[in-house]
Amino acid sequence: MVVTPHSSASRDADGPQSQEDPSRYQNSMLIYSLIVFTVGASAGLALAAAYVLRQRLAPWPMSLLHAALGATGLLLLIYPALTTGISMAPLVALQILVIAALAGIYLASIHARGEIAKKPVVFIHAAVAVIGFLVLLGAVFDMF
Repeated sequence: MVVTPHSSASRDADGPQSQEDPSRYQNSMLIYSLIVFTVGASAGLALAAAYVLRQRLAPWPMSLLHAALGATGLLLLIYPALTTGISMAPLVALQILVIAALAGIYLASIHARGEIAKKPVVFIHAAVAVIGFLVLLGAVFDMF
């Protein structure tokens, strides 16, 4: 039997993953990350508007949901960065979003002490996260 690059025997021997384009996989991961960050940002906006900016302590389940979505979005960016490699714009977005996550950890430490975060710290966290999100959005839609 002659095996050609397009025959089923060749595909079976190499496995289905070998025929896929790594940049297509990378872009899918970036899109998934963008979706998760969108949902996470919505939870963060709800936290800020309903609780923190009204000087009320936010409920832990909502805070943890926001944190989990942010962490998941970061992991969805980190994985292709470490495996297939990502271009400069998503890498810059990742770095900015890591800074936002560090600010979020600081906010969580304030929350853990039972204190309400200062509004400027909340705005800095949100602004850095929005900038990172917009850079990622631009990268996904080839604006850079």
